[in-house]
Amino acid sequence: MRWTSIAALLSLLASSAVATPLFTPEEQVALAGPVRTADKWSWKDCGDPNWPVQIESIEVSPDPPQPGKNLTVKVKAQVLERIEDGAYADVEVKLGLIKILEKSFDVCEEARNANATVQCPVEVGPYIIEQTVELPKEIPRAKFKVNVNGYTEEDEDMLCLNLEIDFMKNPFPGRKLW
Repeated sequence: MRWTSIAALLSLLASSAVATPLFTPEEQVALAGPVRTADKWSWKDCGDPNWPVQIESIEVSPDPPQPGKNLTVKVKAQVLERIEDGAYADVEVKLGLIKILEKSFDVCEEARNANATVQCPVEVGPYIIEQTVELPKEIPRAKFKVNVNGYTEEDEDMLCLNLEIDFMKNPFPGRKLW
C-alpha cells in the first residue's frame, strides 16, 4: 500500500526535524490549539514542551494536498536532545473512526532510505527538512487523521504530532465551503 510511504515520510519528518520554541512553556500552553494553514489540512504538536523534538511549523505544497500530485513537505523544528540510532515512531492513520494503518518506523533507517538531509545521530539545534513524495491518485475522497508518536532509543517520549488531511471533493469548485 502506497500509504506506507506517506506515513513513513511523515514519521521521518516529524521525528528527525524540529524547531526552536518561540514561546515560554506557559505561552505554549496558551497557544496549544491546532495550527491551520489551509481549510483542507491542519497539524498540532501534541507533545510536551520539554520533549527532545519540538515542531515549529509545517508547510505543504500544493496547499491543500491533492491526490495524484507531488507533495512537498517542509518541517521546521528544534532538537533539544541528541537523537541516536534506535529512535522510532508509531504512526496511526485513520479514515474517520476506522484505523487503516498502524505501524512502527525506525526513524534513522527511514531517514537513510529516503536520503534525507538529516541523518542519525541528530545533534541538538534547529532543523529545516524538506521532502517531496508523490501522492497516489487513488487516495479516497475522505478525511484522514494521522497520529505520530516518536520515542528515543531509550523508549522515552520524543514527540507527538497530530495531522488532519481532508481529501473530500468540493462539490462547488472555486467556492469555499467552510
